[in-house]
Amino acid sequence: VYRGSVKDFAGFDANQDAEALYNAMKGFGSDKEAILDLITSRSNKQRVEICQAYKSLYGKDLIADLKYELTGKFERLIVSLMRPPAYSDAKEIKDAIAGIGTDEKCLIEILASRTNQEIHNLVAAYKDAYERDLEADIVGDTSGHFKKMLVVLLQGTREEDDVVSEDLVEQDAKDLLEAGELKWGTDEAQFIYILGRRSKQHLRLVFDEYLKISGKPIERSIRAELSGDFEKLMLAVVKCVRSTAEYFAERLYKAMKGLGTRDNTLIRIMVSRSEIDMLDIREVFRTKYEKSLYNMIKEDTSGEYKKALLKLCGGDDDAAGEFFPEAAQVAYRMWELSAVVKVEVSTPQLPRTVQPAASFNDDGDAQVPPPAMKGLGTDEGAIIDVLTQRSNAQRQQILKAYKAHYGRDLMADLKSELSGSLAKLILGLMLTPAQYDAKQLRKAVEGAGTDESVLIEIMATRNNQEIAAINEAYQEAYHKRLEDDLSSDTSGHFKRILVSLALGNRDEGPENLTQAHEDAKKLADVSSNDSSDSLETRFLSILCTRSYPHLRRVFQEFIKMTNHDVEHAIRKRMSGDVRDAFLAIVRSVKNKPAFFADKLYKSMKGAGTDERTLTRIMISRSEIDLLNIRGEFIAPPDKSLHHMIEKDTSGDYRKALLALCGGED
Repeated sequence: VYRGSVKDFAGFDANQDAEALYNAMKGFGSDKEAILDLITSRSNKQRVEICQAYKSLYGKDLIADLKYELTGKFERLIVSLMRPPAYSDAKEIKDAIAGIGTDEKCLIEILASRTNQEIHNLVAAYKDAYERDLEADIVGDTSGHFKKMLVVLLQGTREEDDVVSEDLVEQDAKDLLEAGELKWGTDEAQFIYILGRRSKQHLRLVFDEYLKISGKPIERSIRAELSGDFEKLMLAVVKCVRSTAEYFAERLYKAMKGLGTRDNTLIRIMVSRSEIDMLDIREVFRTKYEKSLYNMIKEDTSGEYKKALLKLCGGDDDAAGEFFPEAAQVAYRMWELSAVVKVEVSTPQLPRTVQPAASFNDDGDAQVPPPAMKGLGTDEGAIIDVLTQRSNAQRQQILKAYKAHYGRDLMADLKSELSGSLAKLILGLMLTPAQYDAKQLRKAVEGAGTDESVLIEIMATRNNQEIAAINEAYQEAYHKRLEDDLSSDTSGHFKRILVSLALGNRDEGPENLTQAHEDAKKLADVSSNDSSDSLETRFLSILCTRSYPHLRRVFQEFIKMTNHDVEHAIRKRMSGDVRDAFLAIVRSVKNKPAFFADKLYKSMKGAGTDERTLTRIMISRSEIDLLNIRGEFIAPPDKSLHHMIEKDTSGDYRKALLALCGGED
């Protein structure tokens, strides 16, 4: 099935188009609108024919005339469209290695994503255009293992056989593990050989096997074992093996996110994928970033340049209200990736950033705060150093030791000595997890207005044991039942969702394939007119009660039945707090660390910082899965959670947050 956004133009006449372009550039100025309308609505093959017809009719080079008449980004885009794909890639690589410095990201993007045939065409086009050997030029401009992997990819000899040997899959996974995680140092040659030569189908199975035997995805091992441009290249290869469309969707997002636009990247991808997989890229983009590619281009660019890019994009998925029928393939691949979390979080070692302090002495720690709080001013640094480096259980012991030693309440002393964001963070750390969640929920429902986002975040992500502990802590602290406060402060289906979650009765068993198929049918059924069996009621009865492993299977079955991801169905059929609550549950089931990573990113992006959300998540996840959250965190351009906290906060509050973060990725 053709997945490009640009197709052959019906009734095409090369001579007629050449004449139209000539007239558009004739006289003073040029008709840019006419130029972009014509060129973006013709396929590359037709554009090449137009170039030939233009030369025959007028004895002039069309690309040279376009360069003369147009300027800036619009000129670069239009001229790129006029070159055959291989020559366009050759030009990009030539520009990437010409002059002082090298654009490694461009080299990585092109060589990691092209097929064998596209690589062969690129090498030939480079030789034809520049009378130089591409491999020799890349070898002369790069070094080390990065150079070696680029040379391997340049051979265009990746296996293409879809028949996979199970024995070889197991052996390759074992070889990768022994070359990295199990070896003192890293055997980079083994990574280069396997990732540079094996077929995509084979490598997908190798990645699954690697996850099974190591307990972690191959990407995490690459980040741990490799570095620099070599690491980025290998990660790009893995991403393209898993889903080329997702790789390019991420590249496009990063090209437009934040201040400024990486126009070279934006142009290169929009041109090179417009006749290959632009429709797939659009679908992944819409699903992953909750915004259409079309709208992001529209907001981030301007003028004729914007109009031309939107033509290449081919449509607005926000306006369409429907994904394309083939979305099932993309959604299924994303489902497979999200399943990684199931294995990761079940490993014995908790992926937390705050560990119990070795040689812990509660009496000794209890004696740190008083000197730090004596006299004029407070030594916040000493307080931060102690409390952020102790587990919550150890902090509870410090509270008791402090009272025994000084006859005073440490929480009250901290509250009187600290202020602002730091006080909220430190005081939050001193509460037990259940007490802290109970306090956040109480704040969300008391007073005028309700903070529904806090209710959703906590209730949708806690397990049965955590919910039971929260209920007990809430009753003890406020002498009221959490369920009663939730019922009195919310209404309708949203209230029913929260009350159901507050019961903490989610099944904890394994998946049941037969039941999962039936559950998926219920979620997909939009024909029922029975008010007692409304859409919201069906979603509630399944999403709020089934086990996480079972729900993952339900989501998989839903995709097979409807060609849509369940998130898309929720967005389309529901609204308001009900929609947000169900989406939070689905995302938590699929990949809880990614859910929290997204909330952390949104708390710090743009003007101002949502410190309540930032503080709440850093405290509540620091002894559960903050290490995994760091791994999922994506902030363009390639910024870690540590980096974003460092940039977006200040003073002792920042120091405490960075201590909880636990490291720079």
